[in-house]
Amino acid sequence: MPTQSEPLARNIIDLAQGGWAARGSQVVFRWHDDDLQWHDVSGTEALAMVRKAALGLIALGVKEDDRVAIMAKTRYEWTIIDFALWSVGAIPVPIYDSSSQDQIDWITSDANATRVFVETAKHAKLARAVAAQSESPLDHVYVIDDGALDDLFKLGEGGDVAEITRRTANVKLDDLATIIYTSGTTGRPKGVRLNHFHFVYHARGIQAALPEVLYQDGASTILFMTLAHVFARLIEIVLLATGVVVGFCPDSGKLVPLMGTFKPTLLVAVPRVFEKVYNGAEQTAAAGGKVKIFRWAAKQSIDYSMALDTPSGPGAALKLRHKIAHKLVLHRIVDLIGGNARWAVSGSAPLGERLGHFYRGLGITVLEGYGLTETTAASHVNRPSLSKIGSVGLPLSDTEVKVAEDGEILMRGPVVFEAYHHNPEATEAAFEGGWFHSGDIGYEDSDGYLYLTGRKKEIIVTAGGKNVAPAVLEDRLRAYALVSQVVVVGDARPFIGALITLDADALPGWLKSHKLPPMTIEEAVKSPVILAHLDKAVARANEVVSRAESIRKYELLTDDFTIENGYLTPSLKVKRDLILRDYANQVEDLYKDTRESGNH
Repeated sequence: MPTQSEPLARNIIDLAQGGWAARGSQVVFRWHDDDLQWHDVSGTEALAMVRKAALGLIALGVKEDDRVAIMAKTRYEWTIIDFALWSVGAIPVPIYDSSSQDQIDWITSDANATRVFVETAKHAKLARAVAAQSESPLDHVYVIDDGALDDLFKLGEGGDVAEITRRTANVKLDDLATIIYTSGTTGRPKGVRLNHFHFVYHARGIQAALPEVLYQDGASTILFMTLAHVFARLIEIVLLATGVVVGFCPDSGKLVPLMGTFKPTLLVAVPRVFEKVYNGAEQTAAAGGKVKIFRWAAKQSIDYSMALDTPSGPGAALKLRHKIAHKLVLHRIVDLIGGNARWAVSGSAPLGERLGHFYRGLGITVLEGYGLTETTAASHVNRPSLSKIGSVGLPLSDTEVKVAEDGEILMRGPVVFEAYHHNPEATEAAFEGGWFHSGDIGYEDSDGYLYLTGRKKEIIVTAGGKNVAPAVLEDRLRAYALVSQVVVVGDARPFIGALITLDADALPGWLKSHKLPPMTIEEAVKSPVILAHLDKAVARANEVVSRAESIRKYELLTDDFTIENGYLTPSLKVKRDLILRDYANQVEDLYKDTRESGNH
């Protein structure tokens, strides 16, 4: 394990590929085929692939400092192309695989990317439409599904390896490593400029903070979050440098069966995934007529975890109940995710205490963290020995934190970015007073643990002058099995309301478990039984806030908010302004009758 006194790696390439070289005969990553069979890649093989791809890039004419975009799901080809670009001194620019033609146009134009590697024919059609525009710098489109990586390998045959060595040696820590465009809930995405130093320094800080997680024997994880997001990109670099075996999963719909065969020791995900696993297990139990047993077992798991934080720990009776619950129910969830997971890292949004305790009661400690693209993904994380469920942990990598008078979280330090690309006005605004203004609000406890309460720009001020952070209510309501998305409303209104969408995947199982006939979403939003259950879910969510902050009425929508229809960002954040605009009539309906007799 690296120590703080050791010199930093020269750049990202040396950091990760040094790990591959040290584990030449060992497996460093795995990919799966259409039959969901895993294929191993050793350190030596990974190095050879990056070298061949780098030679191919040089043969294509890619020069040092060229910006080259990558638009694909999380597959091993993404990583090989990424590292090959770094090896030749180029600058990879990630694009979400769900991006529209306009978004591709904006990112490639702003970053001046002349080439793009895309995954599918559909992506290629969008990119070529952009390239056809005379004002666009984009003029080369390569398709991974059509063998773009193999083509690079062939192009590079007989190339000059010394040229790669020369170019790699020229890449310094303060050189630009990537431009990552924020997924953006409003306006144009901003390009965050991150240097090699940000990743290299941060990787060492994370290795020092989480040795129990990263350096355990046989450490492994499945990476399925998009590599276009800074969280997955940083995690990948840390894992590959450390020696944690990475399995690439491009399709999250295949994640559960793949976990069963891969058997990861570490889970890395966003809260929605942990919610889905819990809700799926509950629905399975309900379908088998065992929902009461499941909920009893879940309560024992939560109670057991909470007792671990007390001076006396779990009592004998609770230990016995927890043991029975594990034998009857809980072990099945552990087996579902491979049986070996002991650690999990959750980021991107608050997880919530209930789920944190539930998973720890299973034997899986979820280390919740926090960060933004501008802080190279992670500014905070809970440690195995320094953890408080409900918080996002202590600062990482010498990050300084200050909470402003209005609750906004301010930061500065080595892993905080330096500037937005081509946007000095936004950069100046972000660093007002010498601190990076995160836009998030929260507080630190006396031990320095950070707790998040919402986004500053999303704070609702009711007609009565009450400030309400919608995230608290939204997170709790989304935890209910039937709920997909929630948008809390009420700015300048007499009370708080909500727009709620139903989870179409969870609906059939829920109906079956409640002995109800199949329904469409359109029928479900009018069902008295479903409305009665949602009333209870809303009441439970309201328990954590004051009456002035509680949801008094809600509207069930027949449409969901998704990445595909543009209401969610690729990092699963709701585009609140867009929803409030497009669903203005439904919001207005909530306040037509301001009496408080009933929730819907």
